[in-house]
Amino acid sequence: MSVELLLKEFHRISEAPDALPRLKRFFLDLAIRGKLTSPETTDEPASTLLKRISVEKAKRNGKDAYRNGLNDAAAPPFQIPQTWVWTVLESIGLINPKIEAQDSISASFVPMPMIFPEYGKRNEHEIRRWAEIKKGFTHFAEGDVGLAKITPCFENAKSTVFRGLTGGIGAGTTELHVVRPIEVVPEYILIFLKTSYFIDNGIPKMTGTAGQKRVPRDYFAEAAFPLPPLDEQHRIVKKTDELLALCGQVQEEQRQREARRAKLVTASLASLTTAPDEAAFKESARFYFNHLPRLTIGREHIQQLRQATLELGMRGKLVRQNPAEEPAIEILRKIAIQMGTYSDKTKPQDSPNAATVSGPFELPKGWAWARFAQLGKFGRGRSRHRPRNDAVLFEGGTHLFVQTGDVARSRGFIRTFTAKYNDKGLAQSAMWPAGTLCITIAANIADSGILSFDACFPDSVVGFVPSAPLNSAQYFEYFMRTAKAALLDFAPATAQKNINLGTLDQLLIPLPPLAELGRIVTKLNEVMTICDDLESQVGKTSQSQACLLEATLRDALSSQGIHTESVTAGA
Repeated sequence: MSVELLLKEFHRISEAPDALPRLKRFFLDLAIRGKLTSPETTDEPASTLLKRISVEKAKRNGKDAYRNGLNDAAAPPFQIPQTWVWTVLESIGLINPKIEAQDSISASFVPMPMIFPEYGKRNEHEIRRWAEIKKGFTHFAEGDVGLAKITPCFENAKSTVFRGLTGGIGAGTTELHVVRPIEVVPEYILIFLKTSYFIDNGIPKMTGTAGQKRVPRDYFAEAAFPLPPLDEQHRIVKKTDELLALCGQVQEEQRQREARRAKLVTASLASLTTAPDEAAFKESARFYFNHLPRLTIGREHIQQLRQATLELGMRGKLVRQNPAEEPAIEILRKIAIQMGTYSDKTKPQDSPNAATVSGPFELPKGWAWARFAQLGKFGRGRSRHRPRNDAVLFEGGTHLFVQTGDVARSRGFIRTFTAKYNDKGLAQSAMWPAGTLCITIAANIADSGILSFDACFPDSVVGFVPSAPLNSAQYFEYFMRTAKAALLDFAPATAQKNINLGTLDQLLIPLPPLAELGRIVTKLNEVMTICDDLESQVGKTSQSQACLLEATLRDALSSQGIHTESVTAGA
């Protein structure tokens, strides 16, 4: 596949993850290899240009500056056209030149934040009197090319051609290397400084401490530089401008498209959660699910769908309601009788009542507010022995032991375990049955999952086993997903965030009639399965786009006779 065919397929491959930044770097690297333009017979060879530059430079600094090739006998980094020549920046310009100017002159001051990594983006500047900025700063003039030499600015390709300087001169941070080109197009040098070739080879050569490394002057001045004929430099810059402008146009189109889609998704989901009546809800739901494939092209959209659906389920807006069904208060009464806390004359102090308990939102008729402790067994796990990772607790173990990490990655059902307790480990802990809802109260706050097997867990995990007539904890696991954001507000702002059992104990849970609870869980299971399928499709699409991008880039390189991994590996 040629570069022309790559451009033909540009819009298709640009949808791949990270495609546009990779394509930009790809085009820059092709530019310095002579692969974006064709030589013309009227072009003056670069070797002649280099000799003329040498003469001019000698006039400026009083010594011969011509170098025919590179410093050492090493092979050139890659093949270049016959009319080009290998040289170094120091042979085609002045490195870190000084400027003498009148103190009364106004000049430009360009701090590091005003030097952008984007190719072709003009640096901004402040206007100051030269007397205020001439000392202690790096000097530059109109048309000079500057490179940010410190981490992470260098790795982010912060470099610029200084244009539009007040008074034609300027100064900026000392963390700049500057070259003043002699008969070389500054924008071509800028292309070179932004290539993966120059940056990737420069990173290992940086010196200084780990927190503040710098590109040495020697690398900046002596790195192998492919010099094209002057006329071809202009063509390369023009072609590069066109290609990167195309990338920018597509990037803006994608940004606007994503903004419109995000706005539509937000509005659609909001109309679901705020529908005033069943008819309005059904209409909003019909619109959303009819347009689901177009609305949910990103994982963030799918997560929004999950969360909105869970909110609907917890508010009684997801499935039909039947006034004839036994109300939730009867579930609470039956559980209280089973737990021995019910009395006709004296009800439990915190016995919920739909008419008297005020929750965060209005419940549908027949629902009631409840707390975990009123719905079944509720308490922290145990791990009394210290240290907790003592090998004496685990040698020859057979009793499964679950940690917060197993809960955090469960996606609803815990199917992994961290270790196995032996009998001694079990004796200082407690075994919870399969079907237990686990909720983390340390490290990962309010993550939840249901045990798929009998297991022990430490006191950083809270367990809940619902009592009959509740036959599953799945509704309550879904509830925890909606409550998690609010629970995080209870966690103190420390390095190790945590909440306590009392925080969970005070949570008000919206409890529907038993039959409706079953319908809600069934519907939520269906929607979560749809979301899982959508995520899989998004992943496959992204992988397919990435593979297409990779194959297209490699084919384009191969068609140009470039047999190197450097262009695509870091791209």
